[in-house]
Amino acid sequence: MSSEQAENAGPENAAPGGAAPEGITDAVPDEATRDVADEVAHGVADEVTHEVADAEASPVPRDEAAAGEAPDLVEADAVTAPAGADGVDGVDAENTEIWDVVVVGAGPGGASAAYAAAVAGRRVLLLEKSELPRYKTCGGGIIGPSRDCLPPGFELPLQDRVHAVTFSLDGRFARTRRSRKMLFGLINRPEFDAQLVEHAQKAGAELRTGVTVTRVEQHGPAVPDRRTVAVVLADGETVLARAVVGADGSASRIGAHVGVKLGQVDLGLEAEIPVPPSVAEDWKGRVLIDWGPMPGSYGWVFPKGDTLTVGVISARGEGAATKRYMEDFVARLGLSGFEPTVSSGHLTRCRTDDSPLSRGRVLVCGDAAGLLEPWTREGISYALRSGRLAGEWAVRVAEANDAVDARRQALNYAFAIKAGLGVEMAVGRRMLAVFERRPGLLHATLTGLRPAWNAFADITRGSATLGGMVRSNGMARRALEMLDKRMDTSSGVGPAGRGVGKAERSAPEAEAEADTDTGTDATAEAKAEVRDESQTGPKADASAKPEAPEAPEVV
Repeated sequence: MSSEQAENAGPENAAPGGAAPEGITDAVPDEATRDVADEVAHGVADEVTHEVADAEASPVPRDEAAAGEAPDLVEADAVTAPAGADGVDGVDAENTEIWDVVVVGAGPGGASAAYAAAVAGRRVLLLEKSELPRYKTCGGGIIGPSRDCLPPGFELPLQDRVHAVTFSLDGRFARTRRSRKMLFGLINRPEFDAQLVEHAQKAGAELRTGVTVTRVEQHGPAVPDRRTVAVVLADGETVLARAVVGADGSASRIGAHVGVKLGQVDLGLEAEIPVPPSVAEDWKGRVLIDWGPMPGSYGWVFPKGDTLTVGVISARGEGAATKRYMEDFVARLGLSGFEPTVSSGHLTRCRTDDSPLSRGRVLVCGDAAGLLEPWTREGISYALRSGRLAGEWAVRVAEANDAVDARRQALNYAFAIKAGLGVEMAVGRRMLAVFERRPGLLHATLTGLRPAWNAFADITRGSATLGGMVRSNGMARRALEMLDKRMDTSSGVGPAGRGVGKAERSAPEAEAEADTDTGTDATAEAKAEVRDESQTGPKADASAKPEAPEAPEVV
């Protein structure tokens, strides 16, 4: 069974009694399958018993402790029935509307979750902090897996269709590879996200915008019964639901409640640069990927009509060096004379292998769960796929009559994520470790070996996945294993703990240090990262050049 099939394993495919969906074990290595299966088989009753016992033993809601770890507010998007006369402490369960599923955040992950739950016939409320459409820092590349997860009848608002990729190594050894078939499409996030939300609304979901969510509670005076979750708003209003999906971005407050742990944090800088028709024509149908000067860094140029989306990304902690790379990259491209309409920063966060994906009746997906490709930091396809699964399993959580059944359904969601996206992320981490140490080798491979280029094209089109290739292609598997043996990541060069001050810090610990206006999608924190590094100097020698590829072929 392929990883995509595993991702498609929604609630309707669940085995009786909440067991792992039949056939998913074929999609993951035996050891990983045994670990997840053991978790589902043996961990449910104990975890729920302890959780309920803790709640009954203490009059203080567990969510208040979580809120203390991350006091900053996450702006989500919501509002529902008014609370009782005493606000949160006076919820009138009989007169307060209870939704089947409440989704916090209306990006690709949240809109997909809302759509999946709504098409199942459930009453769904989708909450968004901003008015739509709104800008998001994102390259806007739509690869095959993203396209395949879109709702039926969805027409992509493509700004360009990519048929060629130019690869360069910190500005050198540039070579362009071309394809007769489209590799992937490019979109602007405001239009794309708004259209996804429209499909969720057409399926029956209700949208509410411009509301700040302070926390979620699963015990305490705001919660009328064990089957209900309270989404508490900044103005004292409370939204009640049978299940909640957190899709509120990389600085997620819902992720903090769940306890998402992070193993990799990266800083991305991006600019939207309008260009004259002659320059736009030169870039039409072609993107640039430049392997950068810092370990694990790279830059990109994505053409979108009369605008070029130009950006760079590298490990957090290299703010000054990342800013210099961005400036040098733009100048090298001859774009310094054009004024950007938008300049923004963003922090991407990858989860650790053992990071939770749920807590009680609350699930997380997309960036809120730390789900994105570790090597490329591509997140749209991960948000769409995990969002759809979260919506499907949230329906089952909402139907659960007790804590044990709710936990069982939540573990089934985790199983589906780990069997698909989890496997992809594991391979991506290995690729990142290789790329950090040997960028020249990967550049030479992609530009000089046709099988490698064909594999790149197949992955972007969606006809193959990186994890699937490593599992099924003996040559690819042996090559990666050989590179693994040559990589010594014990010194911290590899992705484990990279960009994180303390190894595997939890989301609440990380967010306690973040900018309190998390509604900016970490832009303020990213800018602070650049500003602080500019004052103190980079933590690594950014001038060190990666080794050149063997026998480069320049076109």
